[in-house]
Amino acid sequence: MKKYKVGVIGATGMVGQRFVSLIADHPWFELCAVAASSRSAEKTYEDAVSGRWAMPSPIPDAAKKLMVTAAETDIAAIADSVDFVFSAVDMKKDEIKALEEAYAKAECPVVSNNSAHRLTPDVPMVIPEVSPEHLEVIAHQRKRLGTSRGFIAVKSNCSIQSYVPALHPLKDKFGLKRALVCTYQAISGAGKTFETWPEMVDNVIPYIGGEEEKSEQEPLKVWGSIQNGEVVHASGPAITTQCIRVPVTDGHMAAVFAEFERKPEIEEIKRIWREFKGVPQELKLPSAPEQFLHYFDEDNYPQTKLHRMLEGGMAVSLGRLRPCSQYDYRFVGLSHNTLRGAAGGAVLLAELLCAQGYI
Repeated sequence: MKKYKVGVIGATGMVGQRFVSLIADHPWFELCAVAASSRSAEKTYEDAVSGRWAMPSPIPDAAKKLMVTAAETDIAAIADSVDFVFSAVDMKKDEIKALEEAYAKAECPVVSNNSAHRLTPDVPMVIPEVSPEHLEVIAHQRKRLGTSRGFIAVKSNCSIQSYVPALHPLKDKFGLKRALVCTYQAISGAGKTFETWPEMVDNVIPYIGGEEEKSEQEPLKVWGSIQNGEVVHASGPAITTQCIRVPVTDGHMAAVFAEFERKPEIEEIKRIWREFKGVPQELKLPSAPEQFLHYFDEDNYPQTKLHRMLEGGMAVSLGRLRPCSQYDYRFVGLSHNTLRGAAGGAVLLAELLCAQGYI
């Protein structure tokens, strides 16, 4: 299989660093370009991230000597040098939308970790195991952009990875009516470490700006349908959320309460979770977990520190499924927010796009 030449725009930030780490040894992808703000441009990547490399593994050798280019002004040169780019830029939302469209119009596909285009109707927002069919809207997006190759595809918010995959195989089978979700989110989701955010040590902050709106709206797009060249949001289920920042390095946990039109049995839910596979598992994509949903019977599982790296951080851990006095059932979900929930999920999406011929 050919190796795809890949660029990362926003390569010096935390998610950008994760992209660089994941691509370095990827069997399909070769890192050929790194771009960031003008402050980092014309430095080697090693120099640009000196003193702020936040990954547990060292800077990959393949990235160290790459020259950083300017993400906003070197678009044509970057587009000419790669097959597609990952986007992890840290800018204002309108600026991100414009920048990603500029790359797409330069005939460079964009696989984005950013939220700017998530609710753009003809931009697919994909959890590869849940909504792979939404990639079909790319043909309509290309018509709007006037491109033959270029397009934008995005991954969904990190917060929903710990509960939407668990609810998905139950939603249609049993008629999911409503869900209440409380998320407990790691500091890396804010691009921080304890060194850069000492206020979070021994602290909980009961507010994450914009997160509750994303956590309630984005599942409805993921579960939506394509109509007239756009992804139309599903009308339900009703979802209400509360999102809380907790003193954990990586890993988002969710406490989930769900009500169904046809109440399933507990063992039936566990069996469905155990047997669920998506297109990435069927295609055996390089980043796909062999078992997407893992259920633990132990009362004190899943635990962030023990389970966030399950299957390379790409699996979802579930536990504490039990009856609820107000809803039908409650359970706990856990996902790695910078792997499954960010760069890893985008890499898996890119693998799916390549496997299905969109790139």
